[in-house]
Amino acid sequence: MNASELREKTADQLNEELVALKKEAFNLRFQQATGQLENTARMRDVKRGAARVKTILNEKAQAAAGEAN
Repeated sequence: MNASELREKTADQLNEELVALKKEAFNLRFQQATGQLENTARMRDVKRGAARVKTILNEKAQAAAGEAN
């Protein structure tokens, strides 16, 4: 999911997406530890996706704080 698609979502939807990505990252780390992980590139994509979601959430929070002042 790219940043433009994420910017269209609400903060609640972004939080749900972040929780899902964190769960997936946990599962991928668990698979790697047990030697079952086949696609190691997926770990990188999930971590970057979570960082992207956090960035968009921070941008939205900053914009909301700017409007309040």
